[in-house]
Amino acid sequence: MRLSALRIVLIGFAVAAAGVADAATRAPGKAAIASAHHLATDAGFEVLAQGGNAFDAAVAVTAALAVVESSSSGIGGGGFWLLHRASDGHQVMVDGRETAPMAVDAKAYLDADGKLDRDRSVNGALAAGIPGEPAALAHIAHKYGRLPLKVSLAPAIRLARQGFPLESRLQGMISVRKDVLLRYPASVEIFLRKAEVPALGTLIRQPDLARTLERLAKDGFDGFYRGRTAELLVAGVRKQGGNWSADDLANYRIKERTPLKFHHRGYELVTAPPPSSGGVLLATILNVMEGYDFAAMERADRLHLMVESMRRAYRDRSYILGDPDFVDMPIRLLTSKAYAAGLRSSLRMDRATASSALPEGGVIDGGTDTTHFSIIDADGNMAAVTASVNLPMGSGLIIPGTGVLLNNEMDDFALAANQANSYGLIGTDANAPQGGKRMLSTMSPTFAFGKDRIAVIGTPGGSRIATMVLIGLLEFFEGAQPSAFVAAPRIHHQYLPDAISAEPGAISAEDAATLRARGHVVNEGERAWGNMQSVVWDLRENTLSAGSDPRGVVGKAEVK
Repeated sequence: MRLSALRIVLIGFAVAAAGVADAATRAPGKAAIASAHHLATDAGFEVLAQGGNAFDAAVAVTAALAVVESSSSGIGGGGFWLLHRASDGHQVMVDGRETAPMAVDAKAYLDADGKLDRDRSVNGALAAGIPGEPAALAHIAHKYGRLPLKVSLAPAIRLARQGFPLESRLQGMISVRKDVLLRYPASVEIFLRKAEVPALGTLIRQPDLARTLERLAKDGFDGFYRGRTAELLVAGVRKQGGNWSADDLANYRIKERTPLKFHHRGYELVTAPPPSSGGVLLATILNVMEGYDFAAMERADRLHLMVESMRRAYRDRSYILGDPDFVDMPIRLLTSKAYAAGLRSSLRMDRATASSALPEGGVIDGGTDTTHFSIIDADGNMAAVTASVNLPMGSGLIIPGTGVLLNNEMDDFALAANQANSYGLIGTDANAPQGGKRMLSTMSPTFAFGKDRIAVIGTPGGSRIATMVLIGLLEFFEGAQPSAFVAAPRIHHQYLPDAISAEPGAISAEDAATLRARGHVVNEGERAWGNMQSVVWDLRENTLSAGSDPRGVVGKAEVK
């Protein structure tokens, strides 16, 4: 059953506007935080208790995660901080994505046969972009917070200096990257014991990182991008064969981006614009799906429609999107209802569209080991934050004297045209490396404003981030609580490879058979993925709720 597109748009604008307006005139009176580590959630509440707002708490949680979940994010990486200020409704995305060093040379990542050298693109100094997270923390504290940076960073500094007991998630990531960590003495000193993975409960102390965070707390931007920390970083990177310069660090700048906004069935979605592809993917997928009565469909039809919408959105991602400071992109067109109607015209509910039948394009992945947290404070300020170092443990390289574990986000560029990155995916010129350019991401921090409920949502998961957020939103739209929708089973399709990925239990045997009969390749029973964190404000009851993905094991969602 198809609905009038004009009717849907009009209803969506009216209802979503009511939700935003209601949030602007009310306050929940309590705060909610959901993050991937209980110590980071505690750090956020510690700063709130000292008079901080959601933005101070976002600084505290980000920095704490950099210490206790360094496999996923850190001050040697970057991310996106989506903010909503309750006092005036101001919304902004603070873009702290990494940038390519000015001396970047794509040929440096190729072997003698002109093929992409995977070791250089993901391990060691050449794999690392210029970090953006420290600049974002300093900017957010100065412009949006209530507290000095030294107060918001205090929990992370304490955790780095005093240490924390090793838990299973970080232990697993250390095990995965052990052979790379062994290459670098400073990495061995922190994360290994006698060249072996430490036992659970081992105290992980990072005194150099504590001193680096103290310099950041004292001097803000200059405490990281100039002076002693910068000197150590540049010298350490160059010693390991990298090409950073002092100017690369000193000239790094965060960008304040206007969030991407669109409407879907009574909700206003506020999400990440480029250089993230996440918001465009969400808008395209939901706009295509909007032409059908999704709620009334059988499960197999729902899955088919989701997959066909995902396929078309990821096709566009492959060859159009990149850093907006370097690439012109028709974002308004890609996120329009009319464009979605055109994509929908080739969609058949009884048959899969082969990806080979669509115009060609590759897909760039956004990295798998990332983190996300969501915050609403007592005044109604909101933060949705997704940060990353890309692969587990980033590049594996800690620069001596700094404690900074460097990212390997350079692999998110299309370092070699039409050659696969770490995940067997290819890229195009829109995402080719260039000095000062930000690599394309799929991180999708999102706000969903409705008449009755508001959600803050996001997850790690590389190229699967946007589809995970999509599934979480669809469950939220149908009334699910965050504890339920962060745990919902997940499917994914990204145009290439032309197959449906599915977690265990996400697709029944009967539905899998139906999808195969329509021409889909179905890989059901793959490993679980993602680590979604969400908080929800129920405007009818003026109550908060929070959910932390059980897949993450050590996450914590709390309201108080």
